Formats: sequence, structure tokens, C-alpha cells
Amino acid sequence: MFMRLPAGLLYLGLLATLAGCQSQSPSDVLSVSTSSEKTGAIAMPSANIPSAAARKTARAPIAPPAAVPGGAPALAMATPPQSPVPFENVQPQLIPAVAEPMARPTAEKANFIVPTSPTGAGSMHPRSRMPIYSQRFRDAKPINFGRHSPRAYAVHGVDVSRWQGNIDWRKLREQGANFAFIKATDGGDHTDPMFKTNWNGAKAAGLKRGAYHFFYWCRTAGEQADWFIRNVPRDPEALPPVIDVEWNHDSACRQKLSPKLVREKMKVFMEKLESHYGKRPIIYTAPDFYEDNLDGAFANYPFWLRAVAEHPSKVYPNRRWVFWQYSGSGLSHGVSGRIDLNTFYGSAEDWHRWVASN
Repeated sequence: MFMRLPAGLLYLGLLATLAGCQSQSPSDVLSVSTSSEKTGAIAMPSANIPSAAARKTARAPIAPPAAVPGGAPALAMATPPQSPVPFENVQPQLIPAVAEPMARPTAEKANFIVPTSPTGAGSMHPRSRMPIYSQRFRDAKPINFGRHSPRAYAVHGVDVSRWQGNIDWRKLREQGANFAFIKATDGGDHTDPMFKTNWNGAKAAGLKRGAYHFFYWCRTAGEQADWFIRNVPRDPEALPPVIDVEWNHDSACRQKLSPKLVREKMKVFMEKLESHYGKRPIIYTAPDFYEDNLDGAFANYPFWLRAVAEHPSKVYPNRRWVFWQYSGSGLSHGVSGRIDLNTFYGSAEDWHRWVASN
């Protein structure tokens, strides 16, 4: 049964209802916007990052990684642009011996390029800096990287091992090798027979040098760290030590560990080296190993990435990097045969600051 109401009351009720609808706060309405923030040292793709499985099927073929850097296919790098701008905007250019200082990068990028307050950088006199040589390397198997050419970067270098034989380090330096990563050890009982010769030769020629260890998955991480420490001098002017992690298909060790155990072993090794040398180690890796074990891991460690067919932003989406190995077939005066080529991400000024802080 319904009760008949006076017309006046009905009219007042209608007005109250309308007022309630019109007074709704704008904050009650969900607003969606797209962030323009980019993560890492490189420009990230605007689309959603595909899954690991999708990337595996969509990725362009990449030359298989060498078992050991500096020897058969291995470590390779490229040089950084004059300023950390999106690679889509980087144009190849002649690299001056000394680049103009760039604007200080954001704090987010600073972890991997140039810290906001690099230790000792403020007191370093410009005349104490090593000159930057523009690279004049050739390549036996050149790749067209398009707008992402390694030549757009200012500071190039090499990585070497016994397989390069006797190196004329002064000639190599003049060809544009501003830094060198030198193989020191494998596993827990092998030393590269050319390590001491290359270590001393690189320093005498004025290159910044660092040592790398090829990690074996069937030896304990502690043993390997102790072996590296036993054979590599603690030099405050050296680059940070490098752990080279990849699948070694030529090894008698056929064990393939879980990603969790891989990362645990790496962490033990790296923490022991950092404690001894006072520098956070650099992680060198190749595409297949990275996809299996390292995607999204070790965000606070500097990475040295092998990408010899495409730019690292294509091969390792959403990963910051400091060094890029862009060729395993480089040619240069001072070396017989082929040599791995690498570059640093950043300008010449970035390089000087990064070296001073590391």
C-alpha cells in the first residue's frame, strides 16, 4: 500500500536528490595517466615489456656467445654517447679527444654511470686524466646497428686473453683502446698464462685495466674467489674486477644449476671480491645465460653485456648497463688476429667521473 504525499513535499525531495548528484567530488572519479619516466641508463620501449618466452621467439638471431671472453667468441664492448640521451636521438659523430662536460645525470641513472658525488672526483685535476683516443678499429664481420651504432659512443676498449698472443699495447692504445679487461683466472685452479704480461703492458701503455674471472659452475664460489684474489693484485687504480658468467658448452662440467643456485653462487663470489678489492664487481654475461638466470636480478651491480647483432636495449630490455661488448671479430694494429671490442655508456666526462669513483 502506498501513501499519497503532498505535492510540495515531493518537489523538495526532488531538489535534494539533484543537489546530491551535482556535489560529487572530482576525487571520486578514477583518473588514469601514462608515466613518461624511463628506467635505467637507456631509453626503454614505450610498449609493455614482453615475457621471456615471447622475447625468445621474437628476438633477431644473435651470434652464439664465445665460451671465454677475449679468446674464442667472448667479451665485446662499445663507446658511450656524448650525453645520456635516448638512443633513438643519437647520431654517429667524430669523437673529440676530450668531450665537453655534460649535464649531471639524474640520481636514478647515477648508480650505473656517474655517481652524483663521485669519490675523489672533485679533487682530480684535469691534467691527471688520461687522454681519450677515438677508436679506429675495423671489423672482420661488420654489423649495421643503424642509429644505435657503437661509434656514437666516446670511450672504447677491448678485452683480451692468451688467444691474442703478444700484444703491442702502445699501438693498440693509439687505435682507440682506452680500457682493457684482461682474463686472469678460470675456476679454482687455472690462470691465463698471458695475464701478468698483459696486466703490466696495458698499464705501461696508459690504458685503464681490469681483470676478469671465468666462472665454473662445478667449483665452489669461495674457492674461485680465493683463486682470483691469489692471482690478481689489489691495485687502487684498476677497474673493478669482473665475473664472467655464461654457459660453457665446452666444459667437462655438464651441470646446469637452477637460477636460484646460480645467483647464490655469484653472490658469494662477488661479495668476497668486493670485500677484498673495495670495489663492487662488474657482471659480464651473454643473452642466453641472462635470460635463463639474471633477468631482473642484481639491480645494484654494474653490467657488461654481450650484444653483437643488436643494441643492448633490444637484447636486454629494461636492463641498465655500463659496458657493451659489440663485436667479437675486431681488427686492430698491435694485435694479430681478432679481438673483442667494447664501449662504455656515457660521454668522455662521464668516463672520467666513473673511473674516479670506482
